[in-house]
Amino acid sequence: MGISLAYFMVLLDTTVLAVAEPSIMTSLHTGVVGVGWTTTVYTMALASALVFAGSLADRLGAYRVFLAGVIGFGAASLACAFAPTIALLLVFRAVLGLFAAAIIPSSLALIAGLYPEPGARGRAISAWAAISGVAMAAGPVLGGWLIAVDGWRAVFVINLPIALVVLLLCRTPIAITRRARTLSWLPHLGLAATLAVATFAVTQAGQQRWAPAVLGGLVALGLGYGTTLIDRASPAPIVPAALRRNGAVWRAFGWGAVVNYALTTVIFSIPLVLHTTAAGAGASLLPMTLVVALNPLITGRLVGAYGPLRPIRMGFVAFPAGLALIAVATTVHGQPFVLGLGLLLCGLGVSWTLPALVGFAVSQADPAAAGSVGGLLNATRQVGATIAAAVSSVTVSHHAGDSGAAPFLIAAIVCTLGLVTAVVPMSIPASPVRRKGESERGPR
Repeated sequence: MGISLAYFMVLLDTTVLAVAEPSIMTSLHTGVVGVGWTTTVYTMALASALVFAGSLADRLGAYRVFLAGVIGFGAASLACAFAPTIALLLVFRAVLGLFAAAIIPSSLALIAGLYPEPGARGRAISAWAAISGVAMAAGPVLGGWLIAVDGWRAVFVINLPIALVVLLLCRTPIAITRRARTLSWLPHLGLAATLAVATFAVTQAGQQRWAPAVLGGLVALGLGYGTTLIDRASPAPIVPAALRRNGAVWRAFGWGAVVNYALTTVIFSIPLVLHTTAAGAGASLLPMTLVVALNPLITGRLVGAYGPLRPIRMGFVAFPAGLALIAVATTVHGQPFVLGLGLLLCGLGVSWTLPALVGFAVSQADPAAAGSVGGLLNATRQVGATIAAAVSSVTVSHHAGDSGAAPFLIAAIVCTLGLVTAVVPMSIPASPVRRKGESERGPR
């Protein structure tokens, strides 16, 4: 229970801040781009550190890393709550993302150690993964209520009692066998630098500052290429050699980034575009968040009956349709039904794709690489969220006097590209365990 609650706390923090954006802009005297960085730095730090944190948990012990992550997350949340300036809030949000990265892989390792029997372990991990939908659903609603009661700082203060409850529930040490793994800092630092510079380039392009945007893009490409070379030569690479040429797994990573891009666009942009209160913004997202919380149970049955690829394709049909309807609703005001229908379709898109993605990615890799696949999938999802926060902030800011449809139309195009790659035939390596509905060429 404590382990799952910690995971809930981390994922809650990725969405709860969305409805606080207008309040933060007023309180800390910043603009849309500035408040956009509060999401960007969190997801950037989380994406950069996830795989490294998994290696650290293997080397130092999952229980130690988990406790350190929970304690640090609570302390960093308190620092965010009392940040007097936007600059300090960004620093503390980055620290928060680093401690969040310590919690996710260590919590999964603890569950795997607590449930050695494969069937029980599978059920426990499924429950752990399902919490992501509940956290996404609860974030905007809980955030709206907290801000209405006590202002935007309350969305950070709430993490402290949650962290204390987690520590109380997990006070008994959990012994997990450690694996001797080499730690390599350089690839992870290179990844962090690449993400930071690329995000800077995106924000500059959105503000039509083309010289720094082009320069930043070139530097990001150079850093990315250099990081790839360093990673390949590293004794502990971010991407294991067994996964480098696995096209099916990399396609799943790309899909994860696309889904999180679209989801972050909706959660980040709706409160800014609707110009409503925090509670109103949270309530307006309910058609999506309720579906995200409840539909994964149905998705699990679809995966069992037809394989993971069918719900992934269904999700990539629903998502761009929903985003297009949201764009219409923000252009033609007074269309709550169209907005609600668009959000409902986006909820179906998220809840069909994400649960199926995890199973698809893991099933197409060697069992020994399952941990790396899970870490990389989470990392690429956060990369998608990072880019979405940057793009949405600059498009909303640049089109402040317009309808607000731009970020949703861009996300719809991105999701359409995801759909194209999902329907194009792929060569999938033989999987150790085939599900019902899968052929030798892969899941339908």
